[in-house]
Amino acid sequence: MQSIALHQGRVERHGHTTSYLEMNPLHRDEVTGNSAEGLPTIVFVHGWPERGYSWRHQLPVAAGLGFRALAPDLRGYGESTVYTETSAYSLEKMVGDMIGMLDALEISEAIWVGHDWGGPIVWSIASHHPERCRGVASLCVPYFHLERGLDYVIKRVDRSIYPESQFPAGQWDYQRYYEESFEAATAAFDANPRATIKALFRKGDPAGIGQITGTSEVRRLGGWFGGLPEAPDIPIDTDVISETDLDFYVEGLTKNGFFGPDSFYVNHSVNAEYATRAVNGGQLAMPALFLAGRYDFVCETVTSRAAEPMRSVCLDLEEHIIDSGHWMAQERPVEVNQALASWLLRRYLTQVP
Repeated sequence: MQSIALHQGRVERHGHTTSYLEMNPLHRDEVTGNSAEGLPTIVFVHGWPERGYSWRHQLPVAAGLGFRALAPDLRGYGESTVYTETSAYSLEKMVGDMIGMLDALEISEAIWVGHDWGGPIVWSIASHHPERCRGVASLCVPYFHLERGLDYVIKRVDRSIYPESQFPAGQWDYQRYYEESFEAATAAFDANPRATIKALFRKGDPAGIGQITGTSEVRRLGGWFGGLPEAPDIPIDTDVISETDLDFYVEGLTKNGFFGPDSFYVNHSVNAEYATRAVNGGQLAMPALFLAGRYDFVCETVTSRAAEPMRSVCLDLEEHIIDSGHWMAQERPVEVNQALASWLLRRYLTQVP
């Protein structure tokens, strides 16, 4: 494995600041911004309520393979710009931030890897800016899914588990709660960020297969955590994060609050309109990889129809199932790294002269 170095950077573009972690192979072409071996840059895009730090297990592997690897903090997170209007957190604006970061770093194109809300962001980059995308991969969230709005996603709920009469929004009920009770949802998280993260970051449980998940009853129970004013203080799940990891997440969320992260959930209508403007009708020709979580019962794609639309519009798609819950990159880093490395080796490294 090559020698690699990690540092934190920051760029400004059109008045917006993006902070990012970067890990490089020992040699990098200062003209193209790519590795000296001609490999493209890989950009890892996090989801809610994480940071670029959530890719700490993947950055060294990508750099070790010879790629320049970046993991930015999205707007509202970490050291990146925080906005005070919910409308500032649409997919179109976040895509603009990511393209702006490439421009500021003089990188022409990248391989994009996303998780959770990072998935809709990287899929949107691929579908709106294919000239800036050498390849795209997503953990947990498939293409032609959340980026097309909540109503679109709800149509593919598994009604054998969530009868429409009882669960009209299925497991996506919690996203309706954000739309209807945004201030209450945010206040419950802000009341105790440490307890919030400990309650949310849990490993996958095979016992949940075929059962309803708690996110399907958020409105009925009066909010997150059964309507309690803050998250219950439960032990950390060290199979997902360590105490050091917890401290890092809590520091950022205490400083910035959950307003920005939660605002991602109240832009479904504008996101759906943005999706209609994808080039080529949204069809993707570049290599695409999707990693499904077998025990991710919110972003459930193993038995439901949620991933079906993706398969008809991705011309070069590879799929794998990881025995993991939602926090896949942190719960099962070895398996995720193996799948990513295998895809990268076959798609990109074999093409290097």
